Amino acid sequence: MRYAYLFIAFTATLVVSIFGLRGQYSTKPPIDVFPEWAFPAMREQPRYRAQGESKYFADGRADRPLPAGVVASSHGFAGQPLRSADDHLYAGKKADGSFAAGFPKALKVDNSFIQRGRDRYTVYCLPCHGAVGDGNGITKSYGMGATPSYHIDRLRQMPEGEIFNTITHGKATMQSYADKVDTQDRWAIIAYVRALQRAQNGSAADVPAAHKSELGIK
Repeated sequence: MRYAYLFIAFTATLVVSIFGLRGQYSTKPPIDVFPEWAFPAMREQPRYRAQGESKYFADGRADRPLPAGVVASSHGFAGQPLRSADDHLYAGKKADGSFAAGFPKALKVDNSFIQRGRDRYTVYCLPCHGAVGDGNGITKSYGMGATPSYHIDRLRQMPEGEIFNTITHGKATMQSYADKVDTQDRWAIIAYVRALQRAQNGSAADVPAAHKSELGIK
């Protein structure tokens, strides 16, 4: 029985060597495992041409109306437009191509927006960046020690648009999150990151006068 297995292995290796690893160029067409004459339906699937006629639909058109809520063809990967009049919102950049500071005017940055950012941060960012943004997430226990703290001067002074760009396209060992976090949620995460930075580096002088008594500040 053992010799039978060896014979099968030898034969298979020989066949692959002869037909697949010849190391030569050939002008002949490849071997057709499913010839057209035997399986015509596999080669010639019925299809409609763009703007063609269709007897199936009552209006006689092959092109169908777009379903409700469909994303326009001008939009690219993960809902990000290929071209947009609002580069700040969708690319985090100004008209001259530099990274924009602050948040897009189209967004209302309020408490609910920051709370949404906190929710998305907890799901996607906390494992690496930590609960307070210090880079001490759970992944550090498994050898990922290159996650920076949000509280260093470089990241505190980084334009919001550049942070958006990093979430969208990734940087260094961080992969892109564009397929997981939509445009507005990326900005919400940035708003929450700014809140974390203020919380870690704030002082009594930052507390509005109307709320100082609540914290026992004179």
